[in-house]
Amino acid sequence: MTTTEKRDYYEVLGVPKDASKDQLKSAYRKLALQYHPDRNKAPDAEEHFKEISEAYAVLSDDAKRAQYDRFGHEGIQGRYSSEDIFRTTNFDEILRDLGFGGFGGFSGNIFDMFFGNMTGSGRGSQRGADLRYDLDLNLEQAATGLTTEIEVPRTERCQVCKGSGAKPGSTPRTCTECGGRGQVQRVSSSGFAQFVRVETCRACRGRGQVLDNPCRDCKGSGVVQRKRKIEVKIPPGIEDESSLRLRGEGDAGDTGAPSGDLYVVCRVVPHKFFTRQERDLLCEASISFADAALGTTIKVPTIEGNLAEVTVPAGTQSGTVLKLRGRGMPGLGNTPRGNELVTIKIQTPSKLSDRQKELLKQFKEIEDEGKGKKGFFKF
Repeated sequence: MTTTEKRDYYEVLGVPKDASKDQLKSAYRKLALQYHPDRNKAPDAEEHFKEISEAYAVLSDDAKRAQYDRFGHEGIQGRYSSEDIFRTTNFDEILRDLGFGGFGGFSGNIFDMFFGNMTGSGRGSQRGADLRYDLDLNLEQAATGLTTEIEVPRTERCQVCKGSGAKPGSTPRTCTECGGRGQVQRVSSSGFAQFVRVETCRACRGRGQVLDNPCRDCKGSGVVQRKRKIEVKIPPGIEDESSLRLRGEGDAGDTGAPSGDLYVVCRVVPHKFFTRQERDLLCEASISFADAALGTTIKVPTIEGNLAEVTVPAGTQSGTVLKLRGRGMPGLGNTPRGNELVTIKIQTPSKLSDRQKELLKQFKEIEDEGKGKKGFFKF
């Protein structure tokens, strides 16, 4: 199903856009009972089941849901692979509760449709684990973008044994316990019922091979722990908690399987002057009563580090917002730059000189004369 053919995820699950996680889960459980191929033998049941499972996987994950709410299907397809979409959702638990025993319990194996067929001989080659790196940025860095280098601890394929786990010159032998499958079946009986349980082979620990001469560098694991320096390019306008995906920079996978990905999560620390509101930058500027009444010109900081002049019209009230167009945060892609919004606060002096008091009294008298000496509640 292409991006343009996909239905809205909320529509697929039949929930409102402000649905809670409990509502999402309840809707998914109901639809799973309806479309699970173990119960529904219609030709399109598997496709419907895949559709509702994808919708639930995205909407039940806070980061993916926020991305979808903002950019739609393009925001998901452009950032996540099929495997990434389903990685954080525990479908097995939900389906077991419904009595289905997980994705693998029916013919056709929709789990493979989601993730692609990752099985090899029996055990299968496992893709490497994804890693997360939290990167703190100040608002100025988030505005301009930057290229930086981070140091990430991860597992890498052993260069001595090339990931086989065997000492150079030696060859792993096929496990006789499982026949190289990495799994064994345990059969037990209870009355007239017979139960078949598939377990990881204890002899080879699921590898399917036995190492008589393990590699000294990796001690037979095929991977070693390393700290790797990786260059990261932060685009201008990056938002708080946005993640950048670096493919293949995660932990090493099994021999023949790809490495995981590295997710760099950018955390923008609070700024002492600006508050960010999407692409706009909010700040405050204090002026005197006289400047507010007569009008003035003030200078305010900008995210670029220089000062910009702002004209405050005569008669400006406290709380008035003045706009500096295009002086906010850059937008990602072709999105236009935001604005800087300056909220005017009028300062009331706490201490007055005798001269100031006298002038204010005169001002009040003139003001009262203009109003005909009407009190506040007189009309």
